Amino acid sequence: MARVIHVFRQPERFVAGTVGQPGDRTFYLQAFEDGRLVSVMLEKAQVAVLAERIGSLLEEVGRRFGTTVPDSAPDDLVDTQPLETPVEEEFRVGTMGLGWDAESNAVVVELLAVTEEEIDEAVVLDDTEEGPDAVRVFLSPLAARAFASRADRVVNAGRRPCPLCEEPLDPEGHVCPRQNGYRRSRQG
Repeated sequence: MARVIHVFRQPERFVAGTVGQPGDRTFYLQAFEDGRLVSVMLEKAQVAVLAERIGSLLEEVGRRFGTTVPDSAPDDLVDTQPLETPVEEEFRVGTMGLGWDAESNAVVVELLAVTEEEIDEAVVLDDTEEGPDAVRVFLSPLAARAFASRADRVVNAGRRPCPLCEEPLDPEGHVCPRQNGYRRSRQG
């Protein structure tokens, strides 16, 4: 079967979002351009890593190329709207690629579908006919900062972490491995 690459050169919207309640959320990225919407599912950790790496890439671009890169996106540029519904998953993300396109001064995000086979790195950010389906999104530095800001907010909007072990606190209770099942008794 031929590889499908969804390319968004000037997306009207590229956002991270979730479906479900904290503790049972499913994470998605959505790209929208010219009436075309693509949603892909991924793990919370992948969203967090993508946001972090975009920040690192923008800092590197600023140093290497002298490109003016904003330190943060103004709040009014950060998309706070919910995901477009219905959320219909195109594929589950396995591998992510991130790069800088100097010709268009854009961050390039590529999301590749999970595959049974090991992915040749040449497939990432390439137009070969072989390989997993992909979504490729081009973002201005400001749009990339806005995406990363929203992604951080989405990741951190879940359950609060335990102050001792950093594991998420459940509403039903939490057995903290750092307390080893015991609580300190008060000496009095």
